[in-house]
Formats: sequence, structure tokens, C-alpha cells
Amino acid sequence: MSTKVIKSSASKDDVSVTVRPFSATETEADLNFGSGRYMYFTERDLSRILSNLDALRNSVFPVTASEEEDSNRRQQQFPSVCLIGLGRCGSNIALDVASLVYNARSFYMNEFNIEERQQKETEYRPVRWIKKGLNLDRSHQVKPVFLIEPLVMLGDLDKDIEGRIRFSHKGEKSNFLQDYNKMKIMDLSEVHAGGAGNAPILGQYLAKIILNKDTQKFSNQDWKFIHSYLIDSCGIKANQSRLYFYIFSAGGGTGSGMASEFGLAQQYAYMAKTFDTRPETENEANAGHSFVFEPIFTSGICILPNITDHGVEMSEALHINSGRLLCKYLAEEWDFSYNLENEDSAESSVMHRIRPWNAMMLISNDIMRYAEETDDGEIQHIDVNAMEKYANQYISQQIFNILTAQAVTTDYDENYFRRAGIDIGETIRLDANDLFMSLAGPVAVAYAESVIPNAPAAVDKLKLFDKNSNSGLNIDDLFFRSIDLPHFNKVTQAIEGISLLPIESGRYREALASYVKNGYDPKDLKDLHFFKNCSSVVSIISLPKDYKLSYMDLNRLKSHLNTLFPNTTLKRYALVIGASANISLTTLIVKSPCLSDDFLTLIVSFIKRCFAKDDYRFNDSLDKAMLDFIRDEHFDEERLDSMLHEFENPAKILDTNWYAIKPMYEKKYRELIRNRDKFVSINDIRLSRDSVKKSIHYLREIYRHKISKTKVISLNNLSDKSSDKAAKADPAADRA
Repeated sequence: MSTKVIKSSASKDDVSVTVRPFSATETEADLNFGSGRYMYFTERDLSRILSNLDALRNSVFPVTASEEEDSNRRQQQFPSVCLIGLGRCGSNIALDVASLVYNARSFYMNEFNIEERQQKETEYRPVRWIKKGLNLDRSHQVKPVFLIEPLVMLGDLDKDIEGRIRFSHKGEKSNFLQDYNKMKIMDLSEVHAGGAGNAPILGQYLAKIILNKDTQKFSNQDWKFIHSYLIDSCGIKANQSRLYFYIFSAGGGTGSGMASEFGLAQQYAYMAKTFDTRPETENEANAGHSFVFEPIFTSGICILPNITDHGVEMSEALHINSGRLLCKYLAEEWDFSYNLENEDSAESSVMHRIRPWNAMMLISNDIMRYAEETDDGEIQHIDVNAMEKYANQYISQQIFNILTAQAVTTDYDENYFRRAGIDIGETIRLDANDLFMSLAGPVAVAYAESVIPNAPAAVDKLKLFDKNSNSGLNIDDLFFRSIDLPHFNKVTQAIEGISLLPIESGRYREALASYVKNGYDPKDLKDLHFFKNCSSVVSIISLPKDYKLSYMDLNRLKSHLNTLFPNTTLKRYALVIGASANISLTTLIVKSPCLSDDFLTLIVSFIKRCFAKDDYRFNDSLDKAMLDFIRDEHFDEERLDSMLHEFENPAKILDTNWYAIKPMYEKKYRELIRNRDKFVSINDIRLSRDSVKKSIHYLREIYRHKISKTKVISLNNLSDKSSDKAAKADPAADRA
């Protein structure tokens, strides 16, 4: 074994050198990650990073004239959460969330200000008596907390993204766009202005150009500020954001292609910090803002397309695009988490097998269709924008619950808790590290909510987890509605149910009906791979500020989770007080969603269309073989090799246009990034047959997941006890 100095072909500002021994079987090309998969530009000048962060901070928190004169003014911290909406679908959802939290904050700030003025005003005694007698005292009304305001980044390859947002209904209706300084638009039109043509490989390639180019060479000055925030500074002391959610549609080209590339660039910069070997003197000089290693949690929020819509045949391209994203993600997750052949802590090995996010939440676009079917609605009369609106609402609900479950006090207005009368000591938070340890790989969401039941008169005397079981809350029904098919709750106006069906909808309805009929006995559900092979669950319970959760209700909820998910290694709970006017339950189901019917259908549709040899593209032999590859004790890789080509063929999606598009986009790369050593061909980012094999290995791993129950081990076995009893019965024997 010899030692080799491996230099990146990137510029001097990039991550540049790593030294490690390598075996004779490895080539320098294998180890040179700079000229291979990853060549993301990473700013290395700490003073420039801090300057960029300050510029972004000043635009997010504008400084007033009086504050400028105050030299002791405390520096504002970035919100702990950032939402990155990519593509049309992703940017619309992120815009919805930003609009919602802005309106909530504005409303409650006004409410609190009115209440404070009223308390200061002198009231006549008869007025006070009337208010008390008619229960008109506003302070006793249940008020949800106004939620934290995340930093929101919107990005699209469409040059008109700003105009689309500005002239949307939200932009015209209020002063939201002018007042919500925490929302920033990533204008990337100087790289490309015409979208990705519904081809994720083009979206990925354009994202690679954007992320490989020196930020100082962009004409849009805001991009270097955003880049330093998202990528260069993630995890350091100067950037307090610790959770990043990438929202995108899997079926399109822009979001599906860009999202994972942006996620990889962030992970690349973050992981590079762990191998940072700067001189001690430089680290000491920047100790106040140094690259202190702090955990961050990143998640993709992936909207999957309709698969089995009885009313219309969906575009095959949407399924293939989604399948490509899922296949790519599972291959990267396998390399990072499970591939023992790559279990090497050296820098070149780790940097070669990063994955874009810690977890990827899956939400089916079928949500509204199921909601209409369960409500006896006429699905053919539902407008496409209405369907998207309700799917977006469901996604926003889940983001809200996750945000509030981990929110730190600095995310709220400093006077909020005093005004709202909330005891922060009663909350049970999930911090970034909790999510980092609990959520990995594909994740599905189960959600339901209920109005506050009629509370007993002495509710204020109850403890948080009271043993009184007469709370009025039907916890069994709440849990059932969370795992039911998506449906509309007419009482709370929320969309409830599971974000991705475990099996085909008809069969799942029958299994759920049996579950209820048998008194919530999960014998017909727990054998579904979606539940049986789940490795961990995270449950978030959100309560109004004046409602006390019964101890019996909490135990009942835990019992449901234990029986339905028999093989979970880890269960985490969060309790959020005052985040909504209703009681809500969110359960995040980890890893096993990759074994659901929809997930497997999408992956196989991509493999058949873009990898399969002619004999296997149009019959069901590859479908059956894929099930064998997952189920069989031995993975027959040679059989797979005989059925698939070595690389994906984008021409199967883009037809003959592919041969015109490829040189055109590669020319764009050469023009925008002049360094020849940093050139990447589109051919280099195609998925390979190895990617398919790795995704199958991941599916096989989850398919075989199980745990052994804890057994009591005792030195005091029965034979010892019986001999002790015999000795006591015969004192003479004891004396002997």
C-alpha cells in the first residue's frame, strides 16, 4: 500500500487536498473526487462567508435608523428552519407556508395589541359584569400560537419566477411580498431561463452548472449571499439555521432534477468541514465564527404523481421521472448507510458516498382524489388547481407540525410567551439532533386532528398528563383517522390520513374496515411491509394551550404505535403546547414506505423504460423479476445484468431531441465554467446499472428488517431458587 496526494481539479477556493493511503487496486481517478461526481464550488474564505451572511441578515432583518445608532444592538439570529422550494410545485408550496405564517403572525400581533390596550383602559363596573356573565372575556378564548417564521428560498429555472409570484393571488391580495423579508427568490435565469423541459437529467445538469460556478462570477449579487447561507456556512456558529426542507415535485424536470443536486452540494460542504485541517492559528483568529461542528438535519419533501387515477391516463413521463429520483436516492442512501464494502472513514471515501438529505418525506398527489372518493364527491368536477391547493394544504400542515415540534424560543417574538400565557417548560421538543438520529431514508406521514372536547370545569387544576380518562378525546378514532386514506375533516377543515398508501386503495380500505371492526386489533394491518418493516417512528402531539392530555390517552396512543409497528427500533415523541386551536397527531413512518406499492411501481416504470433491453421493455417479465430480486435469499445480479443496459438512456424520454439537447447544454457548461478541468458531460451524470443494483440492495435490506424482543436475563434461575428452598427446609444440610 502506498500513499498518494490527491488534488482536486477545482479552483483554489474549493476543497482542495486530501491525503490517504490507497491500495494497489485503486486508481487515482477512483480517488480523485474533485474530477469525478462532485466539483461543487465552496467558498473557503471565512471573512467573505461572514460578509455574505451579514448582507443576507441585513436584508432579512432590516435595520432602522435608531438601531443603527445603538452600538450595543444584539445581532439578529437566522431562523432555525429554512424551506427551499424548487420548481413550480415546490416554490408554490413554500410560498403557501410563508404566506400562512406571515398572516398568522400579523393576526395575533394585532390581537395581542388590542387586548393589551383594553386591559389598560378603565372599564365601568357594569361592563365588566356583563363580559364576565356572558363569558365574553377574550382572554379565556383558545388561541393558537402564531408560528415561527422560517427563512424561505424559492428557486426555478423559469426566468419569470418573480413575476409569477408577484402577480399571484397571494402577491396581489396583501402586502405579504413587501413585508415578508424572510422570503428570498433565487434568480438563476442567467444560467438558464427556459425550464428543464420535464427532463430531470437536464434539471440536474443545469443545477450542476449553477453549483460548480464561482459565486463571485454571477451578475446577480444576491446569489452569493444565498449560496453562503445554504452551502458555505451550514453548521457553523455564524449561521444558526439547523433544519433545511427541500420541497419539490418528483414528476417534473426542474424540481426533481435540481433538488437532489442542491442537497448534495450542501452535504458536500457540510461533510468537508469534518475534514477541515486549517492551521491552529487561523482557527484561533476566527474562534468566534469558526467551523464549530453542529448537527444539521435536511429533508426532501417529495410530491409523487398520481398513479391509479380511474378518470384519466397519466403521462408516463411523470412516473418515469419520479422513478429516476427514487432510484437515485435509494442508491445514494445505500452507499452512505449500508454498503459495508465502502466502510472507510477516509475523506475520499466519505465524500464519494454522500446522500442529498438525511430523509425524504413522500407525499402522494393522489391525496385530493382519495379525499373526494371517501366523501362521495364527483372527482370529474374537481378543478386541477383545487386538487393542487388541497395537496399543498396537506403538505403545509405537516411542515407546520415539524417546525413547531423543534422550534426554539429564539424563533418566536420575544414577548410571545408572556402574552400567550404558555408554560414553555411543558413542551417536549425535537431538536435537529433528534431528527438526525430518528429520521433516515424514505419517510411517510400519518396525520389527524380533533377539536377540543368538552373539558371538565377544573381543567386548570389538572397536571399535563392527568390520569383522568374522562377527557372526552377519542384517541382511538384520532389514531385511526391518521392512518386512514386521505380524507377531508369537515369539522376542522384539515386534510387527514396517510401521505402514501401501503397497498392498493381497495385492499387498504378492506384492511382498515377490519381493523375498526375488530376493536382496533391490527392483525390485518401489521403484516403489511409498510408497518411491519418500519425501523422507527416519530410522533408529534400538538395541543391547545389550555388542554391537558390525559395520562390514559397518552398510554393508549403508545399502545397503538407499539402494536401497529412491531419492529421499530426507535420511537420518539414530541409535545407541542399552544401551536394550534385543535389537537393534532403527526406520525412519521421511517424507511418502510419504500416497500409500498406506489414506490415500487414508480421505480420499476423508470427501470423498464430507460434501462431495459428491448425484450423486457413491454412485458411483465422485468416486473416479476424485480419482486424476485427483493424477495429471494440471494440477489442474482447476473440475471439483472442480462436484462438491463449499462446506463440509463434519456432518449427514451426526450426521443430524438436528446441528440440535439446534449451538445447544446454541454456548450452552455463550457461557456459558463471556463476551467476545462471542471467540465462534466451529461453522460457522466446518467444513472448506471450499478445504481439500480444499489437501490435493490436497499429495498432488500428494509424488506428483511426485524428486531428481537428484549428478554429478561437473570442469574437467579428457578433451579437456584428450588435448591435454596431445599437448604432452608433442611438446616442440618445447611450446617454440613
